[in-house]
Amino acid sequence: MKLKYLFFNDKAVIKSVDKTTRRVLSRFGAYVRRSARSSIRKRKKSAPPGKPPSSHSGLLKRFIFFGYEPKNRSVVIGPVDLQSKQGETPSVLEYGGRTTVKNKDKKKQIEVKARPFMGPAYEKEQPKLPGMWQDAIK
Repeated sequence: MKLKYLFFNDKAVIKSVDKTTRRVLSRFGAYVRRSARSSIRKRKKSAPPGKPPSSHSGLLKRFIFFGYEPKNRSVVIGPVDLQSKQGETPSVLEYGGRTTVKNKDKKKQIEVKARPFMGPAYEKEQPKLPGMWQDAIK
């Protein structure tokens, strides 16, 4: 038996850890996305401040995505803004703030109170993350 076989292969271990990291974080991203989507109700009325927003057309609910970022070994989870040039609509819903609304030919600045949906979804799923790592690396 050669001595080098008694030590682990660095490349094989790193490859296994990277693969596992991608799998675990992608699964976590899917759980947070599902939780955020299920918190958004499709209805005509606006949601009360402090509660998850209502999705009148279903676009907000449909365009929540997640993606694994290999360079940082992290997962990015959140809504894609389709209508705004500034990309501010989802963040204004999450944190509150001012935004511009266009009605026919008029533009109007309005104050929007926070209706968080991504933060609570993350907080709900975050306790499950350590359990996902348990026995994950093989």
